[in-house]
Amino acid sequence: MKIVIVGGVAAGMSAATRLRRLSEDAEIVVLEAGPHVSFANCGLPYYAGGVIEERDALLLQSPESLAARFGLDVRVLSRVSSVDTAGRTVTVQGPDGVAYVESYDELVLSPGARPVVPNVPGSERMHVLRDVTDVDGLVTAIRGARTAVVVGAGFIGVEVAENLVRRGLAVTLVELGDQVLAPLDPELAVRVQDRLESNGVAVRVGAQVVAVGEQHVELADTQGTSLGDVDADLVLAAIGVVPETALARDAGIAVADGSTGARGGVLVDADLRTSAPHVYAVGDAAVKRDALAAPHRTDVPGDATTTGWVPPSDTVLIPLANLANRHGRHVADVIMGRRSGHRPAQGTAIVGVFGLTAASTGRSEKRLRAEGRDHRVVHTHPVQHAGYYPGAVPMALKLLIDPATDAILGAQGVGEDGVDKRIDVIATAMAGGLTASDLMDLELAYAPAYGSAKDPVNMLGYVADNLVTGTVRTVQWHELDALDGALVVDVRTPAEHSRGTVRTAAGPALNLPLDELRSRHGEIPPGARVVVHCQVGQRGHTAARLLTELGHDVVNLDGGYLTWRDGARAVRSPVPAA
Repeated sequence: MKIVIVGGVAAGMSAATRLRRLSEDAEIVVLEAGPHVSFANCGLPYYAGGVIEERDALLLQSPESLAARFGLDVRVLSRVSSVDTAGRTVTVQGPDGVAYVESYDELVLSPGARPVVPNVPGSERMHVLRDVTDVDGLVTAIRGARTAVVVGAGFIGVEVAENLVRRGLAVTLVELGDQVLAPLDPELAVRVQDRLESNGVAVRVGAQVVAVGEQHVELADTQGTSLGDVDADLVLAAIGVVPETALARDAGIAVADGSTGARGGVLVDADLRTSAPHVYAVGDAAVKRDALAAPHRTDVPGDATTTGWVPPSDTVLIPLANLANRHGRHVADVIMGRRSGHRPAQGTAIVGVFGLTAASTGRSEKRLRAEGRDHRVVHTHPVQHAGYYPGAVPMALKLLIDPATDAILGAQGVGEDGVDKRIDVIATAMAGGLTASDLMDLELAYAPAYGSAKDPVNMLGYVADNLVTGTVRTVQWHELDALDGALVVDVRTPAEHSRGTVRTAAGPALNLPLDELRSRHGEIPPGARVVVHCQVGQRGHTAARLLTELGHDVVNLDGGYLTWRDGARAVRSPVPAA
């Protein structure tokens, strides 16, 4: 069997090495358009910032090492210009510019994705960061720069912004949306923006670059109104990526409609087969099966050898390295007849920002609302280990739940320590089909230096169970204004209340401390609908239970004052002029 793989980075090289481990007899040819294979794409921002000191550390393998260890025929600077699916051949432009034809029995397309660069005057001066050549150019530009503008505040954008600050540059981060890190909901994303700004990054949300000059960029708001110029010796576009689908399109292979969530990726079935026989697609160029697809829609695994090729009904683009590597391994197993049906993708991701960690898995509340899907929300603000043990620091966690089934739809976390552990546990619980209430019974490792007897994940489960059983009712920070006539009661201490409390159109909350609530609940007007709040929600829960037992109609403000404060700041922050 001869297998040709187009693209020699994450998915392509994972497929190639797995194929060799499964078959010593297969002829495996890897065609890579660039000069490097199997490089650490996710390490590029950190090499640019000097955290990774040695450039060679990014180069995990070379054609020579892959040939020696795996017997692979790896050809760099070899761009595939066309695919003939009927004749089972590809046309290749070699390093010398001479075209030749390579035959295949099975073909794996892994061309990746290309960075998006805004179509504005002067955009040719923008750097991108997708491969080793890109980072070489960026490092050279950094040496002569004092100021920089990073366009796009997604995961790569905030990583690059931090690393440019580490290099001593004055950095402006420009984001067209109304927040940084779009996968997060605004009440969590605002914490990341705070950390960026406290470390000297000028964050401009609701803004776009409309022109790039020799040493500046011109900004405008979303309506096109000028926001002035910003100094920029260096400009980098980190808006996102678009799947490389030209080869597939030109070969007549089915590609997702650009208007869908898959945004034009190569369509594949449950075994990563494309619409062309003997052709597969993996990595950032291919669509992924959506693990959080609406329940009324189902995936239909295709089988090109028996029932005809049928792509899944719900697909999404998720350009993440772990998925690319996982699917590279899977396609090798499929080619060798070892398995069928890969696991749908949740989209679990994490980023570090000046010592702060932000992570997410599954759906955000914004996306669930956009999809019109019913959902339940839980906010908590635990510390990462026992509060009495030195070094305890708080984090913000958010859990999204299907109210009909108690299924976990997503989770987010922001904090200095312990966020990665909690999001990974929840992502694993989602993959295993555990419900939100099941989280309370997880047996997690505990010692004072590492966690709490009631781990933050367990606490999310306790709250979820209280909601399922009707033990308590909650209201979200963005729903308060819709509760006309509701009385908001702050059950914190007077000192806490004086430092800031929830305000609605009716004014600030009434302060009735929890420890005085039994004796003072008569100050609540009879028949009033009551919203109680504390700092993070826990005392509010106790107050809600007490007032319910005393005959009041009461709900608890989920996540307390801290969540309301962060959410209110996120939606009310004006767009600053440059």
